[in-house]
Amino acid sequence: MPLDPGDVKYLWDMLDAARRVTRYTLGLTSAEFKVDDKTQGAVERRVEVIGEAARRVSAVTRSELPSIAWSAIVGTRHILAHEYGEIDQDQMWRIATMHVPARIDELERVLKDHPPPPEAAQDLATP
Repeated sequence: MPLDPGDVKYLWDMLDAARRVTRYTLGLTSAEFKVDDKTQGAVERRVEVIGEAARRVSAVTRSELPSIAWSAIVGTRHILAHEYGEIDQDQMWRIATMHVPARIDELERVLKDHPPPPEAAQDLATP
């Protein structure tokens, strides 16, 4: 399926941020995550980036990729950006360890025939 080049960039941004979330939480337990405010902040920021990039993906591309929960992803970004004092770390843990890895698989399938834009290629060299 041909994708708009601008959308491809946003999808790569989503994939990069998702891979970082999994790296940040690798080897942690839920209990360790809940007391590690640095990792919480890093995960929250990358989940926010995923949501912001998703928000910028065109309606046409979104409709071509209905398996991606666009509204939920963008909604999570809005909560992180605007209601940051109300963040439930149990929910962030579930997002980081369940939802984000599923998005990685989806995004890798979608992007397998679309190389990253040159400005992102170096950042994405190490998953």
